[in-house]
Amino acid sequence: MQHTRRKPTSLAAAAALAVVGVSVLGACSSDDGGSGSGDGSTDAAGGTYTWWDPYPQHDGSSDWEARVQACGEEAGVTIERTAYDTTALTNQALLSAQEGTSPDVILIDNPAVSTLADTGILTTVEEFGLDTSAIDQNLLDAGVVDGEAYGIPIGANTLSLYYNADILSDAGVDPASITDWDSLTAALAQVTDAGHKGITFAGIGTEEGSFQFLPWFWGAGADLTDLDSPEAVEALELWKGWLDQGYAPNTVINNSQNTVWEEFLTGDFAFAENGTWQVNSAAEAEFETGIVQLPAQDGGVAPAPTGGEFIVAPVQEDTARYEVTRQIVECMTTPEGFVETANTFAYYIPPTAEGQEQLLAESGEDADLEPWVEAVQNAKGRTSDGLGTDYPVISEALWTAVQNALSGAATPAEALETAQADAEAATS
Repeated sequence: MQHTRRKPTSLAAAAALAVVGVSVLGACSSDDGGSGSGDGSTDAAGGTYTWWDPYPQHDGSSDWEARVQACGEEAGVTIERTAYDTTALTNQALLSAQEGTSPDVILIDNPAVSTLADTGILTTVEEFGLDTSAIDQNLLDAGVVDGEAYGIPIGANTLSLYYNADILSDAGVDPASITDWDSLTAALAQVTDAGHKGITFAGIGTEEGSFQFLPWFWGAGADLTDLDSPEAVEALELWKGWLDQGYAPNTVINNSQNTVWEEFLTGDFAFAENGTWQVNSAAEAEFETGIVQLPAQDGGVAPAPTGGEFIVAPVQEDTARYEVTRQIVECMTTPEGFVETANTFAYYIPPTAEGQEQLLAESGEDADLEPWVEAVQNAKGRTSDGLGTDYPVISEALWTAVQNALSGAATPAEALETAQADAEAATS
């Protein structure tokens, strides 16, 4: 099996850009072959394989650590796991490739796959001989660059609309009636007329702001290559209209997703846009909760952006290591492996139909998880549509437009016209 790397656009330049304004930890390599080229070892049997992921909250005593080590044991090796926060991980991956100390396996946030692949530091799924035919295409697409898949999602999370059942009952709103923008806005009018607060969401000027706006943007039929389309303007007018009508608080301009959730847990809001990762917290809330799918403008489920990590394998000088790496990756991406990861984290939905069915059958929480399976099935990768490394600059232009419109600095149409011009200038 021959392994090649994509022609790098400029690894040194990418690494230099990645560390601007970010404090990065030093490169990591093991003493017994943990890094692919760290000691020149060609012994693929036994030894130590290095693994990086973005989960510093899960330490060496965690269930996740045990999950990772079990895959190493299955392959007959020890895994040396290092955790970074999400941004630092991408930076460190670029730097380690430049220094020749890449780990064997990385779990990376899905929009960053195209960034790493574009520099030529990742092997392709095809080169590893891995079968992705069972992976839901809408989830796999986030790791596809120029027609080549550079990783496999270990699971997915996405957004839906949580509701406070007590408030909806008091206001006479049936959650099943919320099927499009008009019915949602009508529900907001009812709950505010009944003396409650309407909806909270994250409009912050960061990637989280784009992440939360995209279901409305895509749900209107807008495209990220045309930020000032009439459809895009309608989506931003929807959010701005909710603020102007008092259905959403001014705090949404600075809300992160965590802040949104804190507001929802006060019990004052009828609705909150948030993710799969809040399932357990919602179950423990002091009031009854439920979810409805984020509605598209004219009905149906709006595509929400996919969250979650891809498992990728950096290029190694010692290609004899690839066989064990493949076994580790396969351990994480069997139907059973997907379910085990979902159960370990409690907020990932498996990326295959078989895994989703098995999760629902085994969890005993079908009522809680089934709507999230539907949401993931309708979700969309942020770098899909061939955006690749253009996505980050397009996203920044978009979240800036959201900020300008919500603050009143510009009308939605004006804000998005500026965003489109900025995106075109940055990507041309």
